[in-house]
Amino acid sequence: MKLHFEDNLPHQLAAIEAVCDLFRGQEVCRTEFTVTQRATTPQMGLALDQGMEESALGIGNRLTLLDDELRANLTAIQLRNGLAPSESLANGNFTVEMETGTGKTYVYLRTAFELHKRYGFTKFVVVVPSVAIKEGVYKSLQITADHFRGLYANTPFDYFVYDSAKLGQVRNFATSPNIQVMVVTVGAINKFGDEDEAAQEESDEARRREKSKNVMYRASEKTGGEKPIDLIRATRPILIVDEPQSVDGGLEGRGRKALERMHPMCTLRYSATHVDKHHMVYRLDAIDAYEQRLVKQIEVASGTVEGANNKPFVRFLSAKSARGTVTAKVELDVDVGGSVRRKEVTVMDGFDLEQETGRAMYHDCRVGEIRAGRGSQSLGLRVPGGEVYLKQGEAWGDVDPLAIQRQMIKRTIREHLDKEKRLRPKGIKVLSLFFIDEVAKYREYDAEGNPQKGVYAQMFEEEYRYWARHPDYQSLFKELDMEHAAEDVHNGYFSVDKKKIGGKNVEVLKDTNGTTKADDDTYNLIMRDKERLLDLATPLKFIFSHSALREGWDNPNVFQICTLRDIRTERERRQSIGRGLRLCVDKNGERVQGFDTNTLTVIANESYEAFADGLQKELEDPATGIGIRFGVVAPEQFAAIAVTAEDGSVAPLGVEQSRALRTALQERGYLTSTGKVEDALRTAIKEGAVQLPEAFEQHRDAVVAILRKLAGRLEIKDADKRRDAIPVRRAVLDSPEFKALWDRIKHHTTYRVQFDNDKLIEDCIEAVKESPRIAKARLQWRKAGLAIGQAGVQATEHKGASIVSLDETDIELPDILTDLQDRTQLTRRSIQRILIESRRLDDFKRNPQQFIEQTAEAINRCKRLALVDGIKYHRIGDGEYYAQELFQENELRGYIGNMLMNTEKAVYEHVVYDSDVERDFATELERNEAIKVYAKLPGWFKVPTPLGTYNPDWAVLVVGEDGQERLYFVVETKGGLFTDALRPIEEGKIKCGKAHFQSLAVGETPAEYVVERSVEGLLSRL
Repeated sequence: MKLHFEDNLPHQLAAIEAVCDLFRGQEVCRTEFTVTQRATTPQMGLALDQGMEESALGIGNRLTLLDDELRANLTAIQLRNGLAPSESLANGNFTVEMETGTGKTYVYLRTAFELHKRYGFTKFVVVVPSVAIKEGVYKSLQITADHFRGLYANTPFDYFVYDSAKLGQVRNFATSPNIQVMVVTVGAINKFGDEDEAAQEESDEARRREKSKNVMYRASEKTGGEKPIDLIRATRPILIVDEPQSVDGGLEGRGRKALERMHPMCTLRYSATHVDKHHMVYRLDAIDAYEQRLVKQIEVASGTVEGANNKPFVRFLSAKSARGTVTAKVELDVDVGGSVRRKEVTVMDGFDLEQETGRAMYHDCRVGEIRAGRGSQSLGLRVPGGEVYLKQGEAWGDVDPLAIQRQMIKRTIREHLDKEKRLRPKGIKVLSLFFIDEVAKYREYDAEGNPQKGVYAQMFEEEYRYWARHPDYQSLFKELDMEHAAEDVHNGYFSVDKKKIGGKNVEVLKDTNGTTKADDDTYNLIMRDKERLLDLATPLKFIFSHSALREGWDNPNVFQICTLRDIRTERERRQSIGRGLRLCVDKNGERVQGFDTNTLTVIANESYEAFADGLQKELEDPATGIGIRFGVVAPEQFAAIAVTAEDGSVAPLGVEQSRALRTALQERGYLTSTGKVEDALRTAIKEGAVQLPEAFEQHRDAVVAILRKLAGRLEIKDADKRRDAIPVRRAVLDSPEFKALWDRIKHHTTYRVQFDNDKLIEDCIEAVKESPRIAKARLQWRKAGLAIGQAGVQATEHKGASIVSLDETDIELPDILTDLQDRTQLTRRSIQRILIESRRLDDFKRNPQQFIEQTAEAINRCKRLALVDGIKYHRIGDGEYYAQELFQENELRGYIGNMLMNTEKAVYEHVVYDSDVERDFATELERNEAIKVYAKLPGWFKVPTPLGTYNPDWAVLVVGEDGQERLYFVVETKGGLFTDALRPIEEGKIKCGKAHFQSLAVGETPAEYVVERSVEGLLSRL
């Protein structure tokens, strides 16, 4: 198969445009350098015509923009993309943040072509942190070559991976007029990065003959007697740094220094997890990618142990050293009010666990030595009979871990087969990925050096054969020999050691931590097998690997990730799911969109709540390089909102206006002083009642969209509670009783609105007259104590709050008629009458703004109710109705937590409910013998209203005690039955629903629309 690439994805085009616009104003200029003899070649002449710069060593990029021009471009880009403008142009580094799986490699490769097209730049060096990513980039260059040639009119270009044994390629890089892309690992340029060291080495004959690794800084015949680094410098390359947080080199910064020594024209830094965010020009974070459906949605199938509290249990989670004190975080089974709960507890050397847990079974169990070294954390336990040492994530006193891992493997296979059954007919290959704790558990060797299946491999094949015999999956396996199929569908990608066992040389798989040279071999194999793995003809579907800790390890069709080791350590969740976030491709290599297909299921050994919480903490933690501030409105949050001027030009709202809007939201109590979203804002968003300053009303949709994103959390569903399409209960759907009920409610209607204008004005006058009294401006005093601790600054309010009224004598009264006309769309004459006859104008003088807001709300409320009060519905005709077959054609899905299971009287086998009131109502419907059949009306059953479409709750058939009387109801269930307890829009929709079903009330025993809280109330109508 061949992968195909889309050239019009908005998020990728925006990232490319952000970088290219940095150089707006740069022309493809001709050089004025003297052409030396070495440079007088046909290639050089062509280059001069194209505006390339010639130096003594080769052809280079040339930037003619002044720093002020570059900074102006940078500021414009940042405002356009809603980013905080850089205070100054500190250096030539520019940052692009793109979430894993959104096409970062494609973006920076295409950016190189676009920069050449617009400005004539040709020299690009892609610097990567590892061989794994180098292989990935090189593979991307190979598979995108034809795509880019098609996009850019067959522009000639060359690409190669830097190899110290092939320095002629570096010479060609420097002299060629074509686009040149060199891919190099940071390890090839940061060894002996100090050129003084290189000079010393070069002067030492013995060391020079050793052919040390410092090839980049040594002159070579292959480069015409030049140092490779000098040739690269002369080109003034554009550096593209992939995963710069891994390239820079930590505190010593050897990688960062090596980049600087290449004398780049500029450096473009691409990652999802930047540590240093130099001059950010584009950001697509995890939330953006999820909301735009650019990555798979995530669900968690969680396996947690319950009731296994019959022996002392300790799980070592983490350790840290702060101010000379070493502590450990552990999980213990703690007595809480007479019941046992597994809790996280912080302990120190010598802690008595019996005392910590309140449980006698921990007698003589104490904490021993704690080691907090990075990568070597451990916890000692002094227990009866000796001492136990735990590594991070290990447990003592737990149930048999292999029993849990077997069930996790079994669940993964089931999840895989469920997806394969659904996606294989669409030509989509499904892959599953296992991360394991020890390679020996997957593959081991006997005394003769022969490979043997480890316990995980044996478990997998046993469980695979179990599911293969299951009736649900016979369509997948009925023609296959299962004994061979189970062996063919899984394999492991591990690093290899060559050892001598039993008198022969054997390649032995081994454990690694993801950061060694041995890992590179593993990753290379995965990268090269990428397209083969996606081929439906390839039986391999389940991949076992030891390390998930390196970037570049992913495949678009990974749909399941199972972690057969503890993932509760720092960054493990994020790294693990990152391997399966990319949108999948079909057998033709075409990307498939949509969450209905793209769902990544993580099979984890912790609750989904804990997984979601841990993942969110990783996303929030600045140390991970992500640092998303969930629920915090930044001062520049609204800066990128588009504003159309009177002349039709469009410009961003800007940082100053954004700050003013943020301040206004804080003053209304929607945000805290630090910008954190309050519950008041979440409620206002839910009710569609967010109050904005008048100056920003024209931007309401854009502002509310931004606030809605910030007010929520990253949502991860529990796969255990997910149901596939809920089956229809044919016995109910096809019954004459349900047909009789459906025939009474199925017809479509249309409506007309009539209202008495004089009555509307009279109602408005009365509403304004009865509105609450307008208070004067007031000053409210509050007292709070501040406590500054490790958790931050906490404010605790004390007694003593008071309010003082203020006399404002210098108020300039606004044009109330114009203001109210804009807010209500009534005529000035009508507004004038309302104001005069309500006799409330003195309140206007007391507090104009509050009076205008309150009066406008009163008038608009009357308008809404007038529309509803005067509504009349008419049945459209016999041919316009909701067919019963729609229940079968439209799939209903839900989660077990919101579902009444195995119902007998409902149209569907399970009833999905939205509230406790609906759950209780459905339960009563099932239990009451008077209820013959019923349906929770699905979302496609809609009644049109002036306030938006309305979806009633229930259709119910009630049979009297004599078995003859039959009553048909459409029921709206509400917690309160009094209309004044409902919101106006909700109340209005209920009135419309009543009018709709009244228009259908023809013939004998028509359906009656009612609002009830319980079945008992419904039956009282018999």
